[in-house]
Amino acid sequence: MSNTATTTGARCWADLAGKVAVVTGGSRGIGAATASALAGHGAAVAVVGRDTAATAGVAKAIIAEGNRAIAVTADCTDDAALKAARDDIFGQLGPVDILVAFAGGDGAPVASDVETVGHWRQVVDTNLTATFVTVSAFLPDLVARRGTVITMASSAGRQATAASAAYAAAKAGIVGLSRHLAGELAHRGVRVNCVAPAAIENDRMRAFMTAEQRQALADRYPLGRLGQPADVAAAVCYLASDAASWVTGTTLDIAGGQVMA
Repeated sequence: MSNTATTTGARCWADLAGKVAVVTGGSRGIGAATASALAGHGAAVAVVGRDTAATAGVAKAIIAEGNRAIAVTADCTDDAALKAARDDIFGQLGPVDILVAFAGGDGAPVASDVETVGHWRQVVDTNLTATFVTVSAFLPDLVARRGTVITMASSAGRQATAASAAYAAAKAGIVGLSRHLAGELAHRGVRVNCVAPAAIENDRMRAFMTAEQRQALADRYPLGRLGQPADVAAAVCYLASDAASWVTGTTLDIAGGQVMA
């Protein structure tokens, strides 16, 4: 298995320079890679997450590369916290042009016959509700700036997987929410698209799976490797750029050929 990831490379999306981007779920993994990639193309990035130390670390690394970033602590299920974060970001960076709503998670398998209502609500809240709350908080800026939104679904929301029914429903809900928002906001100049990654090799995966197990998983994908956070980050940079100016309402499967629409 090759671990060579698709990277953003040089600043190919020059129009991102000078934009203000917010990345929720930015403290690690895909979110951190996306924040770094957007900053590498010249955007000023607000890294938003619940883990204060982790978000600060991501922002510090971006700044060390000579780019502009701030860290903002917020729970994306908390409407008041997101609105306070929006005001903080506006004060430090200005109005937001790009919103990357990636907060979520908890896709561990849970059999439906032992699923609890409490867990179901937690997973839906962490993923679907958090996405709506995030978009709601930043929507006035995005309309004023004719900005763009990129949301995070999953292959679990696109086809049957081992993930829990709650996670599958929440991620499928994000696909539907994104499509609805795209239709609703298109005439106001706001584009909304969604990315749906499959198996992404991140720190969590490496902690819970051996190299042999990861190789076996990679072998199940037509392209013969696991995804990397940079694969998703590169897609986000494209969707946020003017190169995708006639793209809205789409869900991009970043799944190594496992999901083919």
